[in-house]
Amino acid sequence: MFLASPITFPNLGIDINPSPVAFSLGDKPIYWYGILIAIGFALAVLYGCRCAKQFGLTEDNILDMLLLAAPLGIIGARLYYCIFYWELYADNPISVLYIWEGGLAIYGGVIGAAIGVILHSRWKKTPLLPMMDIGSMGLLIGQCIGRWGNFMNREAHGGITDSFFKMGLQDSAGVVTYYHPTFLYESVWNAVGFLALHFYFKKRRRYDGQIFTMYVAWYGLGRAWIEGMRTDSLYLFNTGIRVSQLLAALSCLVAVGLLVWNLKIRPHDPANLAVNRQKAAAAEAEEKTA
Repeated sequence: MFLASPITFPNLGIDINPSPVAFSLGDKPIYWYGILIAIGFALAVLYGCRCAKQFGLTEDNILDMLLLAAPLGIIGARLYYCIFYWELYADNPISVLYIWEGGLAIYGGVIGAAIGVILHSRWKKTPLLPMMDIGSMGLLIGQCIGRWGNFMNREAHGGITDSFFKMGLQDSAGVVTYYHPTFLYESVWNAVGFLALHFYFKKRRRYDGQIFTMYVAWYGLGRAWIEGMRTDSLYLFNTGIRVSQLLAALSCLVAVGLLVWNLKIRPHDPANLAVNRQKAAAAEAEEKTA
């Protein structure tokens, strides 16, 4: 409806009209949406490789895991979307495979990627919880940057508003309507979460799996709030319940409960972190050799 229409943020003095297409290869358009997702993925991989040692992992662990988690993440994102929009595919089920036509859901991607990490951990015998921790940091990077693909496509916005951060979109008749820029809200929410968890794990991480649990709590809280503003939500069949909002709220509550349990009721000794156990074992081996 708003493809290639002007985008305005009147209270911020912004008025632009970016094209959803970055460039073309022959007759094939290359969209900013795909480019931004690829950039987010690449930065997440670079971050994971750079911080791997701090979680008791290696760069090879990260890269091997991605060979399984990345495709499962794409499959999960597509299935999640198609299941709750099945009326679009019922007459031609093979069109479920046409991912280039759009239709991916981030929660499905997270679930698929998590399954990939679990399978990789069992197969390669790598520590699961540290891998989930560092993977969650990568997810925040990817989600933060990927949401700007929604901006380029004029999608994933919220309802009509007159708030300070309102975003104006112009329809084919030239009428400008102002909406909540929910893509922006979620991008900023993920950026803040990434910075907070990055500095937290550097100094205060007490047990493996803590960062992943904090990610689930933080993202769930933000998504439950933001999803309620959106106009393109996936619904739980005919119930009128927003699927991602329900999942976000429930996952946030469970994660907060686990955090309280592990920090207050069942406190952990940081010496039991995988990275610290590895350091202790290496020091003991070096001492014996000496």
